[in-house]
Amino acid sequence: MKTKNLMKYLSVVAIVGILFTSCKKKTEDTDRDTSASSDNALAEGTYNDVHNIADQASSGTLTSYLAPSTSGEKGLLSSCAVVTINTTVNPHTITIDFGSTNCLCSDNRYRRGIINVSYTGLYRDSASTHTISFTNYFVNDNQVMGTKTVTNNGHNGAGHLTFSIQVNGTIIKSAANGGGTITWTSTRTREWIAGESTLATWSDDEYLITGTASGTNAQGTTFTASTTSALDVKMNCHYIVAGGFQITPNGKATRYVDFGSGACDNQATVTINGNIYNITLH
Repeated sequence: MKTKNLMKYLSVVAIVGILFTSCKKKTEDTDRDTSASSDNALAEGTYNDVHNIADQASSGTLTSYLAPSTSGEKGLLSSCAVVTINTTVNPHTITIDFGSTNCLCSDNRYRRGIINVSYTGLYRDSASTHTISFTNYFVNDNQVMGTKTVTNNGHNGAGHLTFSIQVNGTIIKSAANGGGTITWTSTRTREWIAGESTLATWSDDEYLITGTASGTNAQGTTFTASTTSALDVKMNCHYIVAGGFQITPNGKATRYVDFGSGACDNQATVTINGNIYNITLH
């Protein structure tokens, strides 16, 4: 009798175990939500983009960052952007005004509104700071808000300039882009690994970015993220070309985002529970 009861008990335990394993596997297999990864990548790219625009606008004359320029460089801005630099005030200021209607820029993105820059020295000057803010600024109809502060830390042991970057941002996505609000806070280190010696040419500039971020995606799910390998940003490409980060949405498995090994394209992959999904960067 005891043997029969024991066998019955073990059978029940085995069935429950199978059901639990099956349910767990089904949950893992159906966890294909890449929205947090995509929204984090959108925020990363958007705030890198305004950094690059501010850098171009602060270095030289109008023709050095409009496309095409006298030096052959193809900048991010277009002829509809009005740049005003005021060095009579301290800190100095730059306004980059794309106008009140969408303007097609040389990276095939539409922009409108104003990027404001307050700075204490040139981007290349040690200890200089640049603080970037926005006035009704939109990229592809997504509204970009918040602040970004960049501090030049001087040269590291490898002889590369490094920068500390703090972002406290919000992106309101247009209905055409899925809608919803992304909040994004990040702490980054940016290392300038190529192009510093060629001041007149910015398209050969290359940076490695590491650090952490947190926020909410457009569906309201909170997440944390950190780089797993340095994000490789080249000024002659409008997308991150290599590197990766891990991101953990609340209540879900950690996702691993890979931007590839150097090709300039708008594709990345997200790995969830061992399954790989492709995402398109915007």
